[in-house]
Amino acid sequence: MKYILVTGGVISGIGKGIIASSVGTILKSCGLHVTAIKIDPYINIDAGTFSPYEHVVPHITDAIQEWVMRQAKVSVDDDGVEPQVCVIELGGTVGDIESMPFIEAFRQFQFKVKRENFCNIHVSLVPQPSTTGEQKTKPTQNSVRELRGLGLSPDLIVCRCSTPLDTAVKEKISMFCHVEPEQVICIHDVSSLYRVPLLLEDQGMVEYFCRRLDLPIEKRPHRMLTKWKEMSDRTDRLLEHTSIALVGKYTKLSDSYASVIKALEHSALAINYKLEVKYIDSADLEPSTQQEEPVKYHEAWQKLCSANGVLVPGGFGVRGTEGKIQAIRWARQQKKPFLGICLGMQLAVCEFARNVLGWQDANSTEFDPETKHPVVIDMPEHNPGQMGGTMRLGKRRTIFNSTSSILRKLYGDVEHVDERHRHRFEVNPELKHHFEEKGLRFVGQDLAGKRMEVIELEDHPYFVGVQYHPEFTSRPIKPSPPYFGLLLAAAAKLQSYLIKGCRLSPRDTYSDCSGSSSPDSELSDLKFLSV
Repeated sequence: MKYILVTGGVISGIGKGIIASSVGTILKSCGLHVTAIKIDPYINIDAGTFSPYEHVVPHITDAIQEWVMRQAKVSVDDDGVEPQVCVIELGGTVGDIESMPFIEAFRQFQFKVKRENFCNIHVSLVPQPSTTGEQKTKPTQNSVRELRGLGLSPDLIVCRCSTPLDTAVKEKISMFCHVEPEQVICIHDVSSLYRVPLLLEDQGMVEYFCRRLDLPIEKRPHRMLTKWKEMSDRTDRLLEHTSIALVGKYTKLSDSYASVIKALEHSALAINYKLEVKYIDSADLEPSTQQEEPVKYHEAWQKLCSANGVLVPGGFGVRGTEGKIQAIRWARQQKKPFLGICLGMQLAVCEFARNVLGWQDANSTEFDPETKHPVVIDMPEHNPGQMGGTMRLGKRRTIFNSTSSILRKLYGDVEHVDERHRHRFEVNPELKHHFEEKGLRFVGQDLAGKRMEVIELEDHPYFVGVQYHPEFTSRPIKPSPPYFGLLLAAAAKLQSYLIKGCRLSPRDTYSDCSGSSSPDSELSDLKFLSV
């Protein structure tokens, strides 16, 4: 097993995740089986209950060295093949006190697995102040010095900069960071982050890994990277636009919905459209805002009404829920394409109960425990006395019970799908028949047939809600079907796509399943809709 550790210095958000995933993409294109691990330095904290403004991250346990070695060998594909390379992203910034135990763990880890099986990529910032226009190397020098002082020596230094590194600057970093010039990689600002794997490959990363880790890389054309380049070139040629209103409560920080935004971008790119996301704070749509800040209220509604589609993502807490319900009602009545994720689906059920079934106080017991119409309730295994560790987490199976389901067709007319969940409330199954009598169908349920997983509204272009989080499995060349359906509907292409049997034009083909660790030679082509 080969391990590639990605660390970061100078500032947080430097791009370690992009570098780590790009390295994985390159290695997959070379015929290797790859897996990945993300570690964030939080100890004894339930990071799953953080607000996105605080930084939502996974939690890592102790005994990290043994855990990493065990986890790296676990097959992440249906083929059961053990991965050959594990790319590990260590979150945080070198020097932060909370990351010290993890740095020390990997200092010891490198000796346990031997040098020929361990490689460190350090991502650092090379700022270019506008006052002088000069690229500054001192932050990178200090960051590498601190990393070396903690016992890790970078094999590759990836420099994040606004413009390509000058040769003199590259040589200076090489000299003062004790690496060869070829070990200094420049990743400057580009039109699309999908060009990052191409930049890394162009600067000899594959050749370096061949020598440094003795990887069994075949000398053959990189078919997947060729397809990746086609996709990257497409992003620069998009002419048509479509817009999606994202109605949430954390819209002041776009990274709060990073996975959702990427899933939308994957789908927009698949249909050759440039995406505009209109961020709307759901509280701004509520009547109270109209009274207190009328300008903000009307601006929010103008954004919503001018969008081609509406997305209500997941979330927790009562703040802004009434505004989300208002947005859902507007999308339902105006027949605007709508997608509700997790809480978004639950609130769509609440809205339908209030305005179609006539249950004016219908609500989730999360927000109103005393409601006479509890259309959304806490799960049987949920302990309402605690916030953390009580959610229904991980991959679960959803069974489609209708052959006419739009979402089933978008998934490829399959009988079931496995998607990731993260929730502690669910639609009340005892009230199911009231909704279906009025046209809100529960077309997907869990294995026991008790949990409502997918809703679809009859006589509507696209009104879909899912209890799971499909954005977590969306990939650049394999968009998530629920999001793909939303973008197709927003671009007025969904019906023609369904009429054609969900077949995409052979003109636009990519190869990669991206969610798989398998090399591209074993993957089937995915065909995308032409304009």
